[in-house]
Amino acid sequence: MHHTPFVKLAAALAAAFLLAAPLATYAQTLRWASQGDPQTMDPHSQNEGLTNAINGQVYETLIKRDKQLNLVAALATEWAQTGPLTWRFKLRPGVKFHDGSPFSAEDVVFSVNRGKELTSQLNVYANAVGTPVAIDPLTVEFRLAQVNPVFLQHVGSLWIMSKAWAEKHRVLKPLDFKNKEESHASFHTNGTGPYVLVTRQPGIRTTYRRNPGWWGRFEGNVQEIVYTPISNDATRLAALVSGEIDFVLDPAPRDIARLRNTSGVKVIDGPENRVVFIGLDQHRDELLYGSVKGRNPFKDGRVRRAMYQAVDTETMRTKLMNGQSVPTGGMTPSPLAAYNDPDIERRLPFDLATARRLMAEAGYADGFEVTLDCPNNRYVNDEEICIALAAMWAQIKVKVKVNAMPRSTYFPKLEKYDTSLYMLGWGGAVTDAETTLTPVMRNLGEKGVGLYNYGRSRNDKFDALAAQSSVEPDAKKREELIKTALREWREQVHTIPLHRQVIPWAARSNVTLVHRADNWLEVAWVTLGPR
Repeated sequence: MHHTPFVKLAAALAAAFLLAAPLATYAQTLRWASQGDPQTMDPHSQNEGLTNAINGQVYETLIKRDKQLNLVAALATEWAQTGPLTWRFKLRPGVKFHDGSPFSAEDVVFSVNRGKELTSQLNVYANAVGTPVAIDPLTVEFRLAQVNPVFLQHVGSLWIMSKAWAEKHRVLKPLDFKNKEESHASFHTNGTGPYVLVTRQPGIRTTYRRNPGWWGRFEGNVQEIVYTPISNDATRLAALVSGEIDFVLDPAPRDIARLRNTSGVKVIDGPENRVVFIGLDQHRDELLYGSVKGRNPFKDGRVRRAMYQAVDTETMRTKLMNGQSVPTGGMTPSPLAAYNDPDIERRLPFDLATARRLMAEAGYADGFEVTLDCPNNRYVNDEEICIALAAMWAQIKVKVKVNAMPRSTYFPKLEKYDTSLYMLGWGGAVTDAETTLTPVMRNLGEKGVGLYNYGRSRNDKFDALAAQSSVEPDAKKREELIKTALREWREQVHTIPLHRQVIPWAARSNVTLVHRADNWLEVAWVTLGPR
């Protein structure tokens, strides 16, 4: 009889286990993979899609995007424009950071000012929202120096950190990523969001657990996130098909047809607000990585136009992208930014005869050599696109050496202008032209203006139009300024647009999720069913 308590305990444990078993089969760990890795856990240092999407599970903004990319309340519950140059935000009461400390207006002021630092790639947005002032612990006012017609779009891009935590860990400024600086914020986080960082192993694995004290409402059931970068397309695909991972952000286009016919797997289709283009150094008198001495062929508009007209995007779309791209002559992530103007969207025709004539007119009938820098784990088929471009440009005797590398070395290289010819993609949640015109296309200036104009093109006519559009309150006048600016850019061929990405996601059949046009996975919306 003296064994009875033990037997009872064993029976109770067995019963408890049986009760828990259905829950256990609903594996509540989301195992997620894509080809690259977030660059840093510091939310203000790098403005890069995957980095933002992963940090965005931890850090939040005053206002956020819903499933259709509309702006909705987040850390702020209401806001109003109180004058042409002032906005007032009421903050959500009772919100706590992951370390348990309370969120207040001081954290908002600190975070916006941290975002303005030179080491922040968000500084163009942080500078555009003016001076934040804490009116009381739950009220923040933004005082602008000039009208900002897309103020709310900018506010929705700024992550909120804990001021006390940043002071304690000496991370008052964003880390200088391009110069390989590391800080406490490289590997540790303290946000208000739905998931808490548990471990960060760069290039290997990053794990999160659900924040039980989150103010928001979980629509899904994910308790834990395990993110693994898998750079090889075939390996990533095999891991999904075998059930080793649950979700792949970026299956290779050539694998999509096969995935559609694979049991246990589903493809979730959707376009992305992202344009992929080629940039050219139009600043130096002699290219760093070119064969021409004493002059820079990319300063000649005829050479730039010739290279554009030697690109056959239709063949690229059908053969290389398997139909998963939308060729465009536009430079904005979405055609909405150009007010759907077909003239701005139209590509210059693929025309080798014209391209060869332009090269000869510019004095380069025999071509030249140049290196094309390219990421190999950032955009869909990025390295393959660069190899295809090299073959196309060979038709006009431009001999291109493709120099492909992982994003972790690629972006710091561009930030140092250590390039002659490069690929860049630009996009996200914002469909207005402002967030492309100012950081990517304008002349290099202060406060983040032209920060991503890695070709350092200078066009004063374009620059004046774009600058004026940034502060024009009248919607009709602003539309005209933006269109005129985009036409001027297109006319001068400062960049060679290729296409807008189409991003199909792939997941196990038991995963329910929302495909957002900014290629953003919101894990709080993900539900895992029985495996």
